[in-house]
Amino acid sequence: MEIFLLTFVLMLIVFAAMAIGYIVQRKTIAGSCGGLSAVGIEKACDCDNPCEKRKERLRKEQQWQQNKII
Repeated sequence: MEIFLLTFVLMLIVFAAMAIGYIVQRKTIAGSCGGLSAVGIEKACDCDNPCEKRKERLRKEQQWQQNKII
C-alpha cells in the first residue's frame, strides 16, 4: 500500500508540474511535426467503403470547394 501511495503522490507532483509549466508558458497545445504523413500514411481513413460521417464531411468539403471557385 505504501508503494501505491508513493507512486500516486509522485504522479500528482508530475501532473502538477506539467500543469504549472503549461499555465506559465501560455502556449497553445500543438500537434506533432508531420503527423501521419511522417510515417508514410496519406490519410487517416484508408477504408474502401467510408462511413456516413465521412461521406457527409466529403460532401460538405466538395460543396465548399465549389462555392469557393464560383
